[in-house]
Amino acid sequence: MPQNINIVWFKRDLRVSDHAPLARAAASGPVLALYIIEPEYWALPDVSRRHWHFTHDSLNALIAELTKCGAPLVVRLGNAQEVLNNVYQTHGPFTLWSHEETGNGWTYARDLRVQQWCRAHSIAWHESPSGGVVRRLKSRDGWAKIRAARMAEPVIEAPSILHPVADAMSDPLPSKNDPLFGESSIGNVQVGGRPEAIKTLNSFLNERGNRYMQTISKPGSSAWHCSRLSTHLAYGTLSVREVEQATKARMHELAAIGDGDAKQWRRNLGAFLSRIAWHCHFIQKLEQQPEIEFRCMHPAFEGMREPHHREDWFEAWKAGATGYPLVDACMRSFHENGWIMFRMRAMLVSFASYHLWLDWRQTALFMAQLFTDYEPGIHYSQFQMQSGVTGINAVRMYNPIKQSMDHDSQGKFIRSYVPELKAVPDSFIHEPWRMDAPPANYPKPIVEHETAIKHARTEISTCWKSSGFRDASRAVNQKLGSRNKQPNRTKKPKKESAKQLSFEL
Repeated sequence: MPQNINIVWFKRDLRVSDHAPLARAAASGPVLALYIIEPEYWALPDVSRRHWHFTHDSLNALIAELTKCGAPLVVRLGNAQEVLNNVYQTHGPFTLWSHEETGNGWTYARDLRVQQWCRAHSIAWHESPSGGVVRRLKSRDGWAKIRAARMAEPVIEAPSILHPVADAMSDPLPSKNDPLFGESSIGNVQVGGRPEAIKTLNSFLNERGNRYMQTISKPGSSAWHCSRLSTHLAYGTLSVREVEQATKARMHELAAIGDGDAKQWRRNLGAFLSRIAWHCHFIQKLEQQPEIEFRCMHPAFEGMREPHHREDWFEAWKAGATGYPLVDACMRSFHENGWIMFRMRAMLVSFASYHLWLDWRQTALFMAQLFTDYEPGIHYSQFQMQSGVTGINAVRMYNPIKQSMDHDSQGKFIRSYVPELKAVPDSFIHEPWRMDAPPANYPKPIVEHETAIKHARTEISTCWKSSGFRDASRAVNQKLGSRNKQPNRTKKPKKESAKQLSFEL
């Protein structure tokens, strides 16, 4: 009897190192490495050609790695169940191996359908944990220990040799500009692939990361000093464990040096490590409650913004034409580069959510297409936090004028992306509408800051004071909240509102 083959289904784990499904499959017999291009997925409203460009780079690098190991990547175009059924009809029974995926709602539903197909055909599907995300977690209280244990495990070496499956036919890899992946202009795209991932990691740990914390909120300089590893983590050209262990190894080297510069490096890398942990923390939220892609974590906020949608305001925000210079510069930079640092991401969402009173579900889909590093678990959790609909996080309403003055005081970043303001002097660059003769080709502010924020505060406060709000908040926190600090929001009811609604200006 012929030996059953092992299919390794690559999804957002485009590497051969630290890849448990590949290592386990290689130890079990012949391997068919499979990547499925699913047209229905690439037509989704949160997916774009920018994502495909990075994926295309990463697939080419993966093809080279697997070819060295002896089992070339098989690319198939179509529905996952149909592709697997075709392999079943051609090669007979197989064992399926993959990482657990915590993706958007479409991938969740697709995996359920694949699971049903496997059961109907007596196919064993072995899924390995991905990073620090724990499937079927019973209590959030024990999550951090589980994650820490996983991060401490040895990195799994790439298989030295893979035994291929004979006559495994592959479809051609579509080009980067194939219309299947959309036709809209996408600007610059970060280079994908495992070699680029390692290069980016090494340059951050040894060259760029020494001013990580000092520049993390600075538009412009943050593009150099931030790690720029988020996209590689999102598509799995690096594992979270590889990044965490490499960072700790570098910190150990710096500890042996001990001078002032080394201490500064260690502080910055320590701050980066905490954000790597938060990376897993937010994806865990989506794993535990997939519906947060579609519904507010706290039900009191449902229906709060939807009836008041202004399409003209939405279009102005998307185009970077709100009349607020830093907001517009950030949005235009975002269109051009597919990346922007965290504080400016938060400010863009805050402005849309509070100044323009737009629903997070619409703005989230739009920005998902622009982010090269779109990671659903982080994306939707962060959007809900920045839009103030979780019921367990402080509500932060960013003042775009103050942010502009604090983080781009001379307007260098603004002028680089809003050429209409190049001739505006520094004294008016943050508020050009205050000039006697403001630039005629730049719009006036779409809304008045104080008026918009006053309305947002009133509406959010009304929800916080509604009947049953606290009980629902406790339930949200019990299921999804961080365990780093236990909330103290019910011990002093009289001060609760002021503490929870700590609007950040």
